[in-house]
Amino acid sequence: MNVVTRNIPNALTCCNVAAGVLSIIMASHGSAEVRGLPAYNWAWIFIGIAAVADFLDGFAARLLHAYSELGKELDSLCDLVSFGVAPAILMYHALCDMAAPAWLPWCVVVIPVAGALRLARFNIDTRQTTNFIGLPIPANAIFWIGYSAMLLGGNLTLAAPWLALPVMIIESWLMLSPLRLFSLKFKTWGWRSNEWRWILIVTAIVCCVTMGVSGLMWLIVAYLLYGVFSR
Repeated sequence: MNVVTRNIPNALTCCNVAAGVLSIIMASHGSAEVRGLPAYNWAWIFIGIAAVADFLDGFAARLLHAYSELGKELDSLCDLVSFGVAPAILMYHALCDMAAPAWLPWCVVVIPVAGALRLARFNIDTRQTTNFIGLPIPANAIFWIGYSAMLLGGNLTLAAPWLALPVMIIESWLMLSPLRLFSLKFKTWGWRSNEWRWILIVTAIVCCVTMGVSGLMWLIVAYLLYGVFSR
């Protein structure tokens, strides 16, 4: 295997962290318009791009048999930026724009701290080859996209600023919890043995069509519930 082919997964992983940094930059612009879209929308989009790159680097590594210790460590470092730090910065600015109590936005530090612990544990846990123990950090980021969209959309019934701290604590705990969840890796495309994966995909479509970006929060809630029932 030549050098270029061997490093395709690492290049995709670098795209992951680049998108994560761009999300942080966009979140810092708040509700200002950037090229026709609110900066927050760009922040969501870039986290989404990071998630796609994170999926593709693993897919490319399996397809090309290009596994390496460098790739494993690089993947964790990049995931922490894109799915730990980026959603924390997103929530920080969203809470600031919501005129939340001055101390509340600073509490977002629990998100990347729990994410770092989650990734460190994942790297040394040999039990998580086909399933996850605890909420995966990319799913954590998707949850915060939906939650921040709900906050910024003015839905204070479910996303009142005073609820943000307990939600942050619970979400961070879920990353470190013993809860077993199925992965989205398909070995075959049939229904058998993939029932919950296909149900989750259908749920994603329904949530996004009916609730827009905020539906991503409910998608992760559904994923957690499906994980409980699929055991």
